[in-house]
Amino acid sequence: MLDDVNSADFRTSFVREPSALKHFPALVLNADFRPLCYYPLSLWPWQDAIKAVFLDRVQIIAEYDEVVHSQRAAFRIPSVVVLKEYVRPQKRVAFTRFNLFLRDEFRCQYCGSKGDLTFDHVLPRSRGGVTSWENVVAACAPCNLKKANRLLKRSGLTLRRRPHRPDAEEMQSAGRRFPPNYLHESWADFLYWDAELEE
Repeated sequence: MLDDVNSADFRTSFVREPSALKHFPALVLNADFRPLCYYPLSLWPWQDAIKAVFLDRVQIIAEYDEVVHSQRAAFRIPSVVVLKEYVRPQKRVAFTRFNLFLRDEFRCQYCGSKGDLTFDHVLPRSRGGVTSWENVVAACAPCNLKKANRLLKRSGLTLRRRPHRPDAEEMQSAGRRFPPNYLHESWADFLYWDAELEE
């Protein structure tokens, strides 16, 4: 990922489902000390974080207790790194299954249930509906089967919220409400920087 020294893409390349992140992922912060992304959370495998340190592209903010060894030295594994150059956040939200579910808060937009989600075209494709932010919603399998290729008003179902194209700010806010399963304690001060402080 970091082999090309001149590449800027590495700064925003992070993975959502981590075989490489199972052990000691590093939280990647922008130069303003905010996470590059909440959806997915901007994480690098520890190997990439160490490479970025040696390429002088990041500064280590926090470390794990674990140590890795090279032939000549030992290094504590970074748990939080901050980019030395600011990366402008992306304004366009990619139309993906994950982002659709995140927009809809991982709930069926017909009955509100969680789990076993698929997606549904509000105006069915067989009736001219297109695959777009404005026509696709998260749906559980039973609601999807019940609606089938009928128009919404003939299906007996109602939408909890009209589908819409989300902006990056809305998705960042949604991402904060659905953190990944694993959160290291050293990340807490950076993930919830805008949370209300307790008195």
